[in-house]
Amino acid sequence: MPISFFIRDYRAADFDAVTILWRIAREKSIPEFQNAKGHFFFEDQDYFHDFILKQNKVFVVESDHRPIAFMAMKDQFIDQLYVHPDRQKIGVGKALLEYARSLSPEHVWLYTLQINTNARAFYEKNGFVPEKFGISPPPESEPDVEYHWRKRRSLVENV
Repeated sequence: MPISFFIRDYRAADFDAVTILWRIAREKSIPEFQNAKGHFFFEDQDYFHDFILKQNKVFVVESDHRPIAFMAMKDQFIDQLYVHPDRQKIGVGKALLEYARSLSPEHVWLYTLQINTNARAFYEKNGFVPEKFGISPPPESEPDVEYHWRKRRSLVENV
């Protein structure tokens, strides 16, 4: 059964719900990594408050008056994109990518960990191309993938 949802700007009242969602999504998508390199929840909250909110514009997907996903973006770069595991595979993540493309219609890029095979499949299915394989900065220091989406030019535009 389809659910209705909409994308809006982050509000301070979203903090607890979004940071809990962020933690749950990471624990479900890459549990071994989260167990080995994860942080205490209060550290996650500090990072979200001190870095993610200060360096990015954050958007929340709301359904039934609750956040079910969020995206943190700065210019063309998607720093964070997480959908609650109970709300995956119903178009929420795709809607966030389309929203990112509406904000940056020529180019959008992001990183994900190489071990996050579900995220990699999702981005590739939605037109993102892996362009660089490297190592994420500390404290993770894990193999990652740099993905890019670029607006396709038609032959008419190139003439």
